[in-house]
Amino acid sequence: MTEQPRWWTVRRAQNLKPATYRCPFCGKLLPALSEHALVIPEGDASRRRHAHTACVIAARRAGRLPARDEWLATQPRQVGLLRRLLHRDRSE
Repeated sequence: MTEQPRWWTVRRAQNLKPATYRCPFCGKLLPALSEHALVIPEGDASRRRHAHTACVIAARRAGRLPARDEWLATQPRQVGLLRRLLHRDRSE
């Protein structure tokens, strides 16, 4: 079982090879020659998927494809070294 990605990289894609992909969001066919998006979970390029641009925009608006910086903003901040050192001096 593959773990659910915490964040995604989304970039424009257009391929010149005569291939057809299936959009992971709507399930419809996607010709590689058309402009579309490449969706990569947590930088794992082996799990990348080609998707319709409109489907990616809809998924982003719905919050299903957070970017790395958006995900990082939701994480607890780590206490810096200086603050840890100063706090340790006060507790003694």
